[in-house]
Amino acid sequence: MSGTSPSSNNLTKALLPTPQEPQHFQDSPLSKAFAQPLMLGLFLPLQTGGWSQSTLPRGTDWSFEYNTQLTQQAENLGFDIAFGLSQWLPKGGFGGETHYRENFLDPFISAVALASVTKRILLMGTIHVLYGPWHPMHLAKFLATADHISNGRFGANIVTGYAENEPSMFGMTRAEHDRRYAQSAEFTQICNALWAGEDNLTYNGGFYSLENAYVSPRPRYGRPVLATASGSPAGFDYASRYSDIVFVSSPAGEKLADALPKLPAHVAKVKDAAAARGRQVRVIINPTIIVRPTREEAFAYYQSIMDHADLGAIRNFTDRHSAGDSQSWLEHSARGRAVGGHLHIIGSPEEVAEQLQQLHAAGIDGIQITFYDYEPELAYFGEAVIPLLEQAGLRLPVSPMV
Repeated sequence: MSGTSPSSNNLTKALLPTPQEPQHFQDSPLSKAFAQPLMLGLFLPLQTGGWSQSTLPRGTDWSFEYNTQLTQQAENLGFDIAFGLSQWLPKGGFGGETHYRENFLDPFISAVALASVTKRILLMGTIHVLYGPWHPMHLAKFLATADHISNGRFGANIVTGYAENEPSMFGMTRAEHDRRYAQSAEFTQICNALWAGEDNLTYNGGFYSLENAYVSPRPRYGRPVLATASGSPAGFDYASRYSDIVFVSSPAGEKLADALPKLPAHVAKVKDAAAARGRQVRVIINPTIIVRPTREEAFAYYQSIMDHADLGAIRNFTDRHSAGDSQSWLEHSARGRAVGGHLHIIGSPEEVAEQLQQLHAAGIDGIQITFYDYEPELAYFGEAVIPLLEQAGLRLPVSPMV
């Protein structure tokens, strides 16, 4: 066996060391976020059209400058998390009148860049770890570097890729659903062992091998924050073992009234699985929030977005999703994608605050919010809704940035 280092541990998968989790450090950025009864996250519109397939005019933009402004705005309002979506699309994105998602900034690189212009908010880079020649050494080193750039405010939203056509862009074929999670589990275990940094690591597994591997410097709070998005048994099993934050979709479509009765059992699956392993996870969900001074104004705006649905883009989006093997979004309507989001929360500030309280009561620990016209709607949410969340005990007051 070759190698320049004098010592090495040749370990089996069962013996791979694990670092301390960031939530176990009282002063970690993750622990501060977890102290909030209801975490607030912003889903960044790093792609053309953001999250809504509608032609109604708005100012939402995919540019880095615009997303920098939004992230700093959210940070000043006390938001806890910001991250974006990862997709790999052909020329023209999903097409339609809007060329939906034609331009798409990489969410990992964007999050690293945002770390240099923020001070408090957690940033996560979404990444498909199974596409291309990724090796755990790459991600372990990249995340440790981003962790130091951000002073412990960085993490990865690890996804396995459900789409049928994405792997072929990398010269690959899509692996079977549960096999992808098995490979991701080994990937994450190796990263954890490298972050633990007990010794040079030699390991030969089912998917990856390393010889005398080491990563330094190690992350500030044990390891970077880890998140995953899933709705399947295999995905929930993975999340219960490795993730701090679990991003779920609605099990009953975008209407909140339909989702609320089913969410408690859905959320309990992953929380109970984590508890059985002596761990705690926080569960977040993505609502698109439409809030106006009155209920009538909010629903009129909602209907206007729906009336301008980009049907061509919606059709292409629906076809692509149906060809994949995702077990999320199964009950969502195609037309609802004009507004976007896993849930639609609509109403006056008081009504929106009440709906968020209902989500929290159903077991949701945080919301990853999307807006239609981001900048003014984020500002109004901060002005009109956050004070009501504080009054309801769902948010602890956060000092503005200075």
